[in-house]
Amino acid sequence: MAGLFGTDGVRARINTGPMTAEAVVRLALAAGRWFADHNARPSNARPQVVIGKDTRLSGYMLESAMVAGFTSIGLDCKLLGPIPTPAVAHLTRSLRAELGVMISASHNPHHDNGIKLFGPDGFKLDDQIESEISALAAGSIALADPNELGRARRMLDSVGRYVEFAKSTLPGRARLDGLKLIVDCANGAAYRTAPDTLYELGAEVVPLSVTPDGFNINKDCGAVHPQRMAAAVVSHGADAGICLDGDADRLIMADETGAIIDGDQILGCLALAMFEKGTLINNGVVGTVMSNCGLETMLLKAGIDLHRVAVGDRYILEKMRNGGFNIGGEPSGHVLMTDFARSGDGLLTALQMLTLLQGCKKKASTIFNSFAPNPQQLENLHGIDPTILESKSLQVAIKKIELELEGRGRVVVRASGTEALVRVMVEAESKPLLTVAMDALILCITEESK
Repeated sequence: MAGLFGTDGVRARINTGPMTAEAVVRLALAAGRWFADHNARPSNARPQVVIGKDTRLSGYMLESAMVAGFTSIGLDCKLLGPIPTPAVAHLTRSLRAELGVMISASHNPHHDNGIKLFGPDGFKLDDQIESEISALAAGSIALADPNELGRARRMLDSVGRYVEFAKSTLPGRARLDGLKLIVDCANGAAYRTAPDTLYELGAEVVPLSVTPDGFNINKDCGAVHPQRMAAAVVSHGADAGICLDGDADRLIMADETGAIIDGDQILGCLALAMFEKGTLINNGVVGTVMSNCGLETMLLKAGIDLHRVAVGDRYILEKMRNGGFNIGGEPSGHVLMTDFARSGDGLLTALQMLTLLQGCKKKASTIFNSFAPNPQQLENLHGIDPTILESKSLQVAIKKIELELEGRGRVVVRASGTEALVRVMVEAESKPLLTVAMDALILCITEESK
């Protein structure tokens, strides 16, 4: 089971590879063994693990497998039920647990699932710890004696605890009275927490995709498919719209006209507000290679540097921690604000954006569109083995296409870290220039794969 972890935990189609019940028990045994061996509690106190999940049918199977593995090692389990990924990160720290587990494949379809692990500080595990857990999973694992088995119990107030935490991130007694909001929860983990939080803060909430059935998570809804939310904003005459993904660590919004507000726009809007308030640390923002150059130009004009890293919130967080920055994000809607949370949190990000909207008394279209983006297009190429990107001839062809843009655009071609596909992004000064480059890239990649 070497190389078990990808860019965001362990993820696969259910009942295949690392997402079989047997493999997940093995993962829990290995993770439990590592944390039991590194436990700082008194010898008479068992290590604690909290386990959350999204709304996929397979979550029940994987939760049971995780409990079996952890209790076999001697860890006590607190089962949170369906709850957002950032809530697991928060509750791991709040409950003084050694380990947090989120069972989710985020924005993927229901037939996929995954496991994300958090340390006692609420941060995702370091690469080194993941490597050591993978090594343990491949070998013999010492189990607990019969009288030292762990226990499992369900927490009935996990949703309420997270809702209270989310509200506490707003300044003073700030409320959202008078705002009418469309809230699309992707039939996922935030189907209760997001509407409840916004309602308790005084907003008028029109909920969408809040009836999970185990199969409809992310299906034509949520942050990956925000068009329905955007249309509902217009038809209901709402002030703004909110779209979360299956595990609620992403946020995509819409203004009152139905225009989509992506992660880059959100990042720019929040960074400018923090800069003006004097809370932006080191005058820097962390983005990725996918961040629009329009965002970078706008930030530079304001005196703010954009630091780019590889795609993935773990790389954003690593740069933020090493560089002392307190905000970062990517176009897909992952926004990290370490002043409030240890991971990307769609709901907390939405609350910060809505507080700006409430405070300025202007339309969302005026304040949410923080910059004029360069034309940019992202294509996901399915059915192509990502290993072809190692081909020298393909690398030369891609470089040639980028050189033909003559500095008026850029190209990013990469294997997805969460799905079996190749992602192609082209950004250019004009749409025609973009189209020519994108067509050429797709052609050379598909030809190489034959």
